[in-house]
Amino acid sequence: MATWPSSSDPSNHEAVAIRKRNKSDQIKFLIPIIYAPVLPLIRLTMRKNPVVRDCLFTAVLVGAFAHGSYLVTDLYDIESK
Repeated sequence: MATWPSSSDPSNHEAVAIRKRNKSDQIKFLIPIIYAPVLPLIRLTMRKNPVVRDCLFTAVLVGAFAHGSYLVTDLYDIESK
């Protein structure tokens, strides 16, 4: 018969600490929901000024890729620990 770990078990405290993350930390994963409508809006609203449109579109796209690579790399893991 399996037994549950006691509350004084140190490995149990680590598991509880992992589960109790800040809700504000999870907002980083919702940023792509903002990027999704912004990119087409840039294209639609800046039709008459293609130079600014392309620069702004590229800047937002670079920011999105930088944010994604930040979340995937070990930098995010080190900060969250």
